[in-house]
Amino acid sequence: MYTDPIADFLTRLRNGAKAGHAVVEVPSSKMKAEIARILMDQGFIKDFKVDENGPQGTLKVALKYDKSSKRSVIRGIDRVSRPGLRNYKSSTELPRVKNGLGIAIVSTSHGMMTDKEARTQNVGGEVVCFVY
Repeated sequence: MYTDPIADFLTRLRNGAKAGHAVVEVPSSKMKAEIARILMDQGFIKDFKVDENGPQGTLKVALKYDKSSKRSVIRGIDRVSRPGLRNYKSSTELPRVKNGLGIAIVSTSHGMMTDKEARTQNVGGEVVCFVY
């Protein structure tokens, strides 16, 4: 049993990308589906699908690779806020990941969004992870 399901999700994505897997399957939740939606919108993954089989369901994430070098598009994915130490930032304090080349996924009162969207809407929140 793991105590941080979001960290488990990010670790499975990271390990699947390093191993060259086409699809990664994880137990589903609304927050994981929202993170996958943001990753797809930002071009870090190809697609995702939620299967409602069983009590919890399964989230299937299709990973994306660079055509020429066969490397994963996700170079790094790091958990920032964790159950033992939550990390909240205002809209002016939101970090820029890799000088704007990466994204920070933020959980706000207006839903999950990237750091750039949170700055334009002038909302802060919990910084969930960095993706670059």
